[in-house]
Amino acid sequence: MTGRNTLTIIDNRTGKQYEIPIEHNAIRAADLKQIKVNDEDPGLLSYDPALTNTATCKSRITFIDGEKGILRYRGYPIEELAEKSNYLETAYLIVKGELPDVKHFAAWRQNITNHTMVHENIKTFIEGFRYDAHPMGILVGTIGAMSTFYPDAKNIHDLESRRLQTRRLIGKIPTIAAWAYRKMRGLPYVYPDNDLSYTGNFMSMLWKMTELKYKPDPVLERALDVLFILHADHEQNCSTNALRSVASSQVDPYSAVAAAVAALYGPLHGGANEAVIRMLMEIGSVSRVPEYIKKFKSGEGRLMGFGHRVYKNYDPRAKIIKKIAYEVFEVTGKNPLIDIALELERIALQDDYFISRKLYPNVDFYSGIIYQAMGFPVTMFPVLFAIPRTAGWMAQWAELVRDPEQKITRPRQIYIGEPERHYIPIEERPEPTQREDAVSEAI
Repeated sequence: MTGRNTLTIIDNRTGKQYEIPIEHNAIRAADLKQIKVNDEDPGLLSYDPALTNTATCKSRITFIDGEKGILRYRGYPIEELAEKSNYLETAYLIVKGELPDVKHFAAWRQNITNHTMVHENIKTFIEGFRYDAHPMGILVGTIGAMSTFYPDAKNIHDLESRRLQTRRLIGKIPTIAAWAYRKMRGLPYVYPDNDLSYTGNFMSMLWKMTELKYKPDPVLERALDVLFILHADHEQNCSTNALRSVASSQVDPYSAVAAAVAALYGPLHGGANEAVIRMLMEIGSVSRVPEYIKKFKSGEGRLMGFGHRVYKNYDPRAKIIKKIAYEVFEVTGKNPLIDIALELERIALQDDYFISRKLYPNVDFYSGIIYQAMGFPVTMFPVLFAIPRTAGWMAQWAELVRDPEQKITRPRQIYIGEPERHYIPIEERPEPTQREDAVSEAI
């Protein structure tokens, strides 16, 4: 019989048949527990390292179709938002679910700018880091410390408290990020200028020197704003999953966002565009691209900025960034790495090796080139990811808090260790033998 939204499973161990409901093209993992060999069997588990094919939540925020290269926030195509919107308006959409009218956007902008200032003790806290501290390390620690400044944030089930913490985090993270940069450069901290736009204010806190009023270049300001839009949310990636997992314990949002920033710190996530820059610098010239393509294909090194866990097509964000790059170069001068990147992309997209593996440029492939042209050191690249992603993280956090199906995250494991054994006094123990699968060898 066809037409029923169920999955029929026959357990060949017992011959029993089970019918499991299908909802939203998914089955519930807990429904597998009924499949048992006997009454003492705890039931069947699904084994999915890295959660590559497991949905951990239902969400209304971001839609991705990786096969078709589609990304939408709350139903709006990323291409339209990047062309017509600005970051604060997009952040409103992500957090609240709809685009604002003029009145609501003005109130939203005012509410965010009211929270750009940070407590003076946070400045002292940042000063406690070493002179050469990585700005992402400063960001992780400082955001986590903010939970002690705002103890009311623990009221996660109070709507007004959630709204307040959202405004605080979106408003304050650019300030903390800019101060981390200024500390790295040994420069005095610059306070927010709320007459400027969200990205313009961030640029002022980064680069203002002795001038009375910093005026951001409009082309660079718009480019950074578009990059912020492109990074505002991206479904259940590593950092969002980390945030949701930590938040499931009902901790305050500052602690949860600190966990997300920590996940973003890794070179396979927020640090990927830095890895692209280092790869392009190692290649060094357009003439050496074929040589490196050959190396990548033989397994010597990894082609950074190509391929994505979700996208099996050209990352729609990469197309937008590629166009923005040339607008930025009109102001900053051309970054010579762009020629290497273009040649790398041209050859790779004509090579069956990369095409068959669906390795297309992702958002990290061109973003680092723009950031470098604008004067950002590579250590700031993941920070520039974390600032706009805060809107997405807070939307995901609020969605989790309100979801009645969510409980504290507690995945299962498949135990493959020793069976029961008994303690032997230390003086009676034999000398340990070398074992290939012993965990101690890796510790």
